[in-house]
Amino acid sequence: MKTLTFLGFPFASSATTAERLACGVIPERIQMPDAPRNLHFSTGELARRLEATVASLAVRGLDALVMFRQESMYWLTGYDTFGYVHFQAMVLTADGKLTLLTRSADRLQARFTSVVEDVRIWVDRAGAEPERELAGILQEHGLSGRRVGVEYEAYGLTAAKGKRLEAALDGVVRVEDASFLVSELRAVKSDEEIAYVRRAAELGDAALAAAQARAAAGVFEGDILADMHAAIARGGGDDPANEFILGSGPGALMCRYYTGRRTLSPDDLLTIEHAGVYRHYHAALMRTFVIGREDPRVVAMHAAAHDALLATEAALRPGRPIGEAFDAHARTLDAAGYGHTRLNACGYSLGTTFAPNWMDWPMLFAGQGYEARPGNVFFCHMILFDEAAGLAMTLGRTSLVGATGAEPLSAASLDLVRL
Repeated sequence: MKTLTFLGFPFASSATTAERLACGVIPERIQMPDAPRNLHFSTGELARRLEATVASLAVRGLDALVMFRQESMYWLTGYDTFGYVHFQAMVLTADGKLTLLTRSADRLQARFTSVVEDVRIWVDRAGAEPERELAGILQEHGLSGRRVGVEYEAYGLTAAKGKRLEAALDGVVRVEDASFLVSELRAVKSDEEIAYVRRAAELGDAALAAAQARAAAGVFEGDILADMHAAIARGGGDDPANEFILGSGPGALMCRYYTGRRTLSPDDLLTIEHAGVYRHYHAALMRTFVIGREDPRVVAMHAAAHDALLATEAALRPGRPIGEAFDAHARTLDAAGYGHTRLNACGYSLGTTFAPNWMDWPMLFAGQGYEARPGNVFFCHMILFDEAAGLAMTLGRTSLVGATGAEPLSAASLDLVRL
């Protein structure tokens, strides 16, 4: 009997897909070609992820999954690109076969960063219909008339592309929304992923320290931002999935990036929300610095934010709905008299995410029923914006859910920063 190997794992050529998966082996069709690789996960890790995804397909009664989320492709195969801004899809069949349909610009990218062997190229030209090429791939895999899940909740699948996709698949396969099939798996981090998250948290602390060292009256915001990014880049980190948020003066009350930079005033507030990033894994932090004169109202807002953050983190317990964490946040701030300043969500899951933002599923808001479990990573942010008074206070950090509760991953102090 012929013995084959994949990523160092031996298996008999007659072994079924189920048997190969049980041994932690990816099917031979996607056997890695000889080429330089830029993989960041062990072969066993990738095999376990494939096995878990195939098992989820079986539970859902699906014969295949068509992925459009870059996060899913990276997590499952290592494929790393921003080419999802154009039509791009990865097909996973119930027997573990993987096929990537992408553009010529990503052919070598897929070979360099992933374990996908079957890469198909759709050609850029007038009248191109990559959606119909995808339909042909599904038929080639014997999926005509079968149940196929699609990741509709994906930045790469715009409404227009989605309409063309449905037209192309009409009468070919039975389409079902499977947007969160992989996201649910990604929400629980493995040991290898947790190591990357911890490194991201260290880089986030380094960036926060750089901001604190630079910030002062008369300093240009752009110089602070540059020092923060430099700390992460020099530490081997990555670009974040969205821009860092940094604003002073009226901009201290913003929790979104905006263009335009100013110089810090003698008496000012500086709000920063950023993330350390390593292998695309994010660990976010949020702070509001006091520059110059200290307003007692800001000190009181910080005390309330501090209490709310600890209450929120304490509510992230295995087996409990994460909506309870939001309830703790709201209850604490409302009791302190800041209900009018808080937001309607107080955090979200973090992991390996791609542009345009680093927020992952699920989010912390009222009624969120997802139950926390060991391996979850959440960014909890306390955001108090008093528009009438022109005052802001924020406090946030990333935590890992363990067997008994949440472990903050940042070593930075939660004390009010006065500069």
